[in-house]
Amino acid sequence: MALEEKTVYFEEFKEEENTEATLKIAKEYALKYNIKNIVVASTRGKVAEKALKFFDPAEYNLVIVTHTSWFRGKIRQELDENIKKKLIERGAHIVTAAHAFGGVSRSIEKKYGGITLVGLVANVLRRFCEGMKVAVEITLMATDAGYFAPGEEVIAIAGTGRGADTAVILTAAPSHKFFDTKIKKILAKPIF
Repeated sequence: MALEEKTVYFEEFKEEENTEATLKIAKEYALKYNIKNIVVASTRGKVAEKALKFFDPAEYNLVIVTHTSWFRGKIRQELDENIKKKLIERGAHIVTAAHAFGGVSRSIEKKYGGITLVGLVANVLRRFCEGMKVAVEITLMATDAGYFAPGEEVIAIAGTGRGADTAVILTAAPSHKFFDTKIKKILAKPIF
């Protein structure tokens, strides 16, 4: 038996337009498949704030994953404090932790050159698009933080820089069981 469904491919990077479209697509699939676990990558908080319009934390387990602290040199945390407060007040969860595909591995790569095995995994996922790597990574991180149980279906929303242009349905797994992660459906991604 074959299942035929739609995947949206973005031809151009348009932060605002792609973000709204990606969130809308993710919401359609969340409703269609009754998926309540939503994880969103958000550096400054703008994508997270938009996600609140589509995924009310009273109805969804909405998890926002930020950059680690000190990711950009001397900036302690890029997530806007006012948006963070709004997210928490509405009931969203926030994860700020070492990146599943970064952390110590990135430090080794920068100091000694070459690529670690974890860096290789990240780069293989980037062959789909940057957002695919981030979608898998933030799901691992949110599962590590205890917001998803291993094996639960999750819709992960991520992007190529600013904004969101990638949405996938996958099964949650903690990072130490990475190979239990299954990418089930690609809902949206850029073609570049």
